[in-house]
Amino acid sequence: MSKLVADDLLFPVDASARQVARDLFAAVEHLPIISPHGHTEPRWYAENSHFPDPAQLLVVPDHYIFRMLFSQGVRLEELGVPTLDGSAVETDGRKIWRLFADRYYLFRGTPTRLWLDYTFLNLFGLSEPLGPATADFYYDTIAELLHRDDYRPRALYERFNIEAISTTDGALDDLKWHAKIRESGWKGRVVPAYRPDAVVDPDFDGFAGSLDRLGQVSGCDTVNWQGYLDAHRARRAYFKSFGATSTDHGHATANTANLSGSEAAALYDRVRGGTADASQRKLFRAQMLTEFARMSVDDGLVMQIHPGSWRNHSGPVHKRFGCDKGFDIPTRTDYVGALKPLLDAVGTAPGLSVIVFTLDETSYARELAPLAGVYPALKLGPAWWFHDSPEGMRRFREMTTETAGFYNTVGFNDDTRAFPSIPARHDVARRVDCAFLAGLVCEHRLREDEAHELAHDLAYGLAKRAYRL
Repeated sequence: MSKLVADDLLFPVDASARQVARDLFAAVEHLPIISPHGHTEPRWYAENSHFPDPAQLLVVPDHYIFRMLFSQGVRLEELGVPTLDGSAVETDGRKIWRLFADRYYLFRGTPTRLWLDYTFLNLFGLSEPLGPATADFYYDTIAELLHRDDYRPRALYERFNIEAISTTDGALDDLKWHAKIRESGWKGRVVPAYRPDAVVDPDFDGFAGSLDRLGQVSGCDTVNWQGYLDAHRARRAYFKSFGATSTDHGHATANTANLSGSEAAALYDRVRGGTADASQRKLFRAQMLTEFARMSVDDGLVMQIHPGSWRNHSGPVHKRFGCDKGFDIPTRTDYVGALKPLLDAVGTAPGLSVIVFTLDETSYARELAPLAGVYPALKLGPAWWFHDSPEGMRRFREMTTETAGFYNTVGFNDDTRAFPSIPARHDVARRVDCAFLAGLVCEHRLREDEAHELAHDLAYGLAKRAYRL
């Protein structure tokens, strides 16, 4: 047993259930990883350069880490987080790492601690706990390994046993890094996902200019409504040419609308002209979710909706450091009423797959599981973001299985920017699911052979099928 990661991590305390969980996990532990939604950089795989120092790899880009440290009085500048105006921040990786190590105790009991301990042990061979006394030893060990060729991005992709990974790319992205991956002849499967928020949400900075650029890159006239829709169709086709199988939509709410063609065109004119008020901008975002669902019926791209985050909640931090700096906060989210216009339009359309996520756990049993349990188009995304913890994953299974079952869910995705944590996140998810299935077996609600089939599907098969990978 390791000092960092126990063999029976997250397995039941009851001896009989624990043995069933062990058996289930042993059968799925080494399955290939399907990572169908995340935020790693395609540039890493394209250039295949050495990763930077340990702090730049593991601390500076990870909002899970720096939001906790910030909550305890550590300034983002001290952690090397870049400012928008280019003003000075800490650049000494060892100093940042020592600051992190001195406060590693803050992560006790969190999923971040699980992921990091797993990464330290299984990727870097570090078995002693991280703390002030071991900070330099950790830093030096990791830094030395990162200079080796078997720690370059493509080598790690292969070591992690990743079968396919999806990046998340804006609608205006030229996908040059994906093109470079393809031209290199490397066999790793890295595909883009179409994220059009910046040309859908009128409240995005530079929205009008982004619409102009959308027209330029698509060759369509985005001055008018039909040209705007055609531009999205053209960009989706372009993404598909690089292997994309999904779209992603990070709206603040799950609101959808189903306006007539003339109503939608008039609304677009107001949005395009900058005269739409707050309610009209909200309606436009809602209409576009339904339009994208219709496009998915036509082109087969799986649609993901990630609503319910008040993004960049701290105005001063957003102004100084920009987006994705740990201040995205969950909000209450309606789904039954919000999704009804979309579901009325295409909810029973053959072949449509809409994967819905939530940060509002109260909606699982009350709204999302009943919806996914009857509408053919809907599937439930796994516990997400603030809730991709052992507790959150258990709650997800407990609150959704009774109504939606297992096969209206889509397995696990890691949704991470932290590339080294991918195996850790999948390991935790597989352990939690095996523990849940073991409980059903010991309660005589599931045969053990069925549990083995389910364990395989939850770890691998569902994600591969749901995302058409």
